[in-house]
Amino acid sequence: MARTPAQPTPGRYDIDTGVAELSADTISGGWLLTINGAHSSHIHPDDPTALDFEYLRQMAAVIDERHPPSERLRVLHLGGAACALARHLDHRYADARQVAVEIDAELARLVREWFDLPRAPRLRIRVGDAREVVTSLQPGTRDVIVRDAFAGDRTPRHLTTREFTTAVRDVLVPGGLYLANCGDGRDLAGARADAATIGSVFEHLMLIADAAMFKGRRTGNIVIVGSDTPLEPSAALVRTLLADPLPAQIMSGQRARDFARGPALTDDDA
Repeated sequence: MARTPAQPTPGRYDIDTGVAELSADTISGGWLLTINGAHSSHIHPDDPTALDFEYLRQMAAVIDERHPPSERLRVLHLGGAACALARHLDHRYADARQVAVEIDAELARLVREWFDLPRAPRLRIRVGDAREVVTSLQPGTRDVIVRDAFAGDRTPRHLTTREFTTAVRDVLVPGGLYLANCGDGRDLAGARADAATIGSVFEHLMLIADAAMFKGRRTGNIVIVGSDTPLEPSAALVRTLLADPLPAQIMSGQRARDFARGPALTDDDA
C-alpha cells in the first residue's frame, strides 16, 4: 500500500545545519524549501515532472540526451534537500536506482515526512558528507553523479577540488556524466575555477547557462558537465534549452575550455 505523507505545514524548522523554512508558492504552486535563507528546493506534490529551478531542467535535459527512459539508470545525488531532481528522474526512468546524500539528518527526516518521495531501493537518502560517501563507493558503479550541495550560496570547497573530482570520475562508469551546479556572482571567478578543475579531470567539458549569466550580468547558476566521452550537444538538446522559460546556451569544445581558464583547484588550495 502506498504511503501517504503528512501534509506539509508552512513554517520555520530547526535542522542540524541551521534553519529550514517551508512556504507555499502562491505563484506557481507547490512548496518552496529555503535553507538558512537560500532557496534550496521546490516541490510540486502532484507533479513529479515539474522542475521550477532552471538549472535542474538543464540537468534533466542533459541526462535525457544521453540516456533513454528504458535504461536502469544509477544516479548519485550529492546534496539532497527535497530531492526534486531525484523525484523527477524516478518518474522518467521506471527502473532507476538513486541515492541522495544529505549532510543534515533532520532535514532528511523532514522531507521524507512532508513529501511523497520514492522509497528504497528506488531512492535512498544517505546521511553523511558527500566527499566521504564518494570515496567509500566502488569504482564504476554510477551512470550519473549530480553535485548540488551548498553551504549558503556556494559549494563547499572540499567538493570542488581536483582530488574530489578524480574520486567522482572513478565512481562513474565509462561514458558516465558528472553534472555540477555552480552558483556564482558576476565576476564568474568561481565558475571558471570550477570548470577548470572539472576540465582537468574529464576529457570533455560542457557548460550551460542563460546568456546573461555567461556575460557576467547577474548572479545565478552555471551547470558544468564532465565526461570521458564527447559532449557535443545535439540539435534537439539545443532546441530544448532555448525553448525553456529561461532560455539557456551551451558552451562545449574549445569555447568551454576558453571559459575554464586558470589553474585547477586542489585540496591544498581549499
